[in-house]
Order: sequence, then C-alpha cells, then structure tokens
Amino acid sequence: MSPPQETSIVIAGAGPTGLALANCLAGQGVNFVLVDKLAAPQTTSRAAAIHARTLEVLEPLGVTDALVGAGFPIQTVVLQDRDKTLMRVGFDQIPSRYQYILALPQNETEAILTQRLTALGGTVERDREVVAVVQDGSGATVTVQDAAGSPAMLRARYVVGADGYHSIVRQAAGIGFAAGTYAETFILADVHMDWTLPPGDMRLFLAPEGLALVVPFGGGRFRIVATVPEAPATPTRADVQSILDQRGPRASRVSVTDVLWSSRFRIHHGVARHYRASRIFLAGDAAHVHSPAGGQGMNIGLQDAVALGERLAEVIAERQPDAYLDGYEQQRRPVAERVVAMTDQMTRMGTLTGAVGQQVRNIGLTVAGHLPFVRRRIATRMAELSRP
Repeated sequence: MSPPQETSIVIAGAGPTGLALANCLAGQGVNFVLVDKLAAPQTTSRAAAIHARTLEVLEPLGVTDALVGAGFPIQTVVLQDRDKTLMRVGFDQIPSRYQYILALPQNETEAILTQRLTALGGTVERDREVVAVVQDGSGATVTVQDAAGSPAMLRARYVVGADGYHSIVRQAAGIGFAAGTYAETFILADVHMDWTLPPGDMRLFLAPEGLALVVPFGGGRFRIVATVPEAPATPTRADVQSILDQRGPRASRVSVTDVLWSSRFRIHHGVARHYRASRIFLAGDAAHVHSPAGGQGMNIGLQDAVALGERLAEVIAERQPDAYLDGYEQQRRPVAERVVAMTDQMTRMGTLTGAVGQQVRNIGLTVAGHLPFVRRRIATRMAELSRP
C-alpha cells in the first residue's frame, strides 16, 4: 500500500454539512480531503427549509445570494384543522434581513455548495468511504475504501464526521449516542398538485388521523410530509391524495397530479454525548438527529459546519491553541439539545391522539394565535434567531 496522503483535515460525508465545512476551510486556505461513499450526488432530498439564521451564517461562504435566488420564500406558516385556521405565524417582524423560510430541496442546496467549492478550488472525492480511523498523539490515520474494496490511507491532524446518523467516524471515536424513535412512520413526497389555497403559505394540517405538512416550492410543486402508522416503502399518488383528502381542506379542491419522488422513514431523536474526542469532531446528523417538525435539521448541521470550520482554520493557522477547538462543543451542543427538545414537543403535539386531547390542543393553539407576542416568539424560534 502506498504511503498515506497528508492533509490537515479529513471530512467524511459530502452532504450539506460536509460541503459547508469544506467551503469554510477552502475559503481560508486550509487544505482538506472531503470524501463521500456515494458515486454521485443524490438527486432527491429530505430537507427542504433554510431559516434566517442559517442564511446569515452562510454569508461569509459566498453562497447565500445563490440560495435565495434558487429558493422559494415562505412568509407565513398556517396551522389548520381542515378548513379552520388555528394559528398564523408570519416572519415579517423577525430581526433579520431574511424575513421568511426559504424552501429549497436539499439536493439543490448541495449543488450550490458544490459549485462554490469548485470555484474555490476544492473537490469531493466520491466513491470513497471512511471505514476506519485511528488516532495518535499527533493526528489520525484514516482508511478509506472505494466501491471495489480497494483501501487507501489518509493522514490528517483532525477528522470530521459529517457522515450521518450511522456515522462510522463517531463509532471509531467511541462517542455514545442514545436516541429514541417515534412510533409513527413518516411519508415524504414531492408532488405536483392543483392547490387553490394561497400558494405561498406553508400549511400544517392537524387531523385525528395524524398531521400533514404542505410546503410550497413554487410552480405548482409541493413537499408533503405526513405521519402514518405504517407507510408503504414508496408512497404513490393515490397514497398522498388519500392523506390530503382525509386531513387537508374540505372547501378547497386538492388534486395530486403526479409524484416526483417519494419515500418513507422513521424518526430518531437524540444528541451525541460529545462532539469531540481528541482529534475527531462530529457535525450534522452524526452529532444530532430529531423530528422534521419546524424544518430545523439541515440548518443546525450547516451552522455546525461554519462554527467548526472557523475554529479549525484558526488552529491550523496557529492563531489559536488546540484547546480553542473545545469551544465548538460548548457552542453547538446546547443548540442541538434545544432543537431536539423543541421538535419533540412539536411532534408530540402534532401526533396527539384522542378526541379530547386534540380538541384541547386546537383550542389552545387558537387562543395563542390571537396573541401577537406568542406569534412573534414562535417565528423567532423557528428562524433560529432566539439563541446564540
């Protein structure tokens, strides 16, 4: 086997988190190797929302304008019981220049991050999966393997696991991750449909059968997320239509014309015990997972990436000591804990069973929806502007 390739940072995983971290490092002249086990970028995605704080955090990377140009701004979230509005949350008063939720499929976000990385001279080494990480006093040796099973060695000062919930890097570091799982399965589908309600609002329908979230992308395209006891592996147009017939508006016509892609998934929720183990760091889903309620997941991963990238650049340039990197966990882990707790509350509220409990919930939302300070607080929290 040839001698290890030397670099400052090895990043495992070229999803949004890994790509954002690579952009941050490339922009500051830090050398790195970014590897991903997929031979090509995914053309479908789960995440679809970018919040105000994330757009602000990404500005130094030079991608925010491109994201805004490609996305669809959602200025209002409406909670409904069929045709009855329970609460309207607007973003026109949040303390940001981005007074909306930006709807943009994850694969398009990744494409923009990749284009920017290429412009900075960086690359993604695909079809290469991290299979082992061994640390020592001066760095870490990373074994990567291609699709044919051929191994290669990388040598780095630090390794970042941005390789998802089943992170090999986290396992190599021996970092614990105790996660719970919701009983419900989730249907996820991108569809075209005839929709006569205002097309610029995100709508969450709370029904006895479960919740249904409708996210507009513009141009008659929508993202549908819904809970079901046991979802089919690949939900069909008929499956999505049935959910909207049962849970969506009665007075307005809803007709799903075609499904662009669909999937099912179960949701885990939890936070890694630590974000650092000597030379190894975790970011994104490798560090935290939670319900899609509120569309927070990709956002805190992107914010993780920028926070970690800035600290790594300072240490690599010898402007800060290694101990400066300890602040990453201190800064970002409390954020994940708050998001997991918030999305868990939202999910349990949305999936509440029993007629009495649902009625109490709906009355409570209606009352709260008449209080401007409550609506502002919810909008600010969803935009991720209420914490450091």
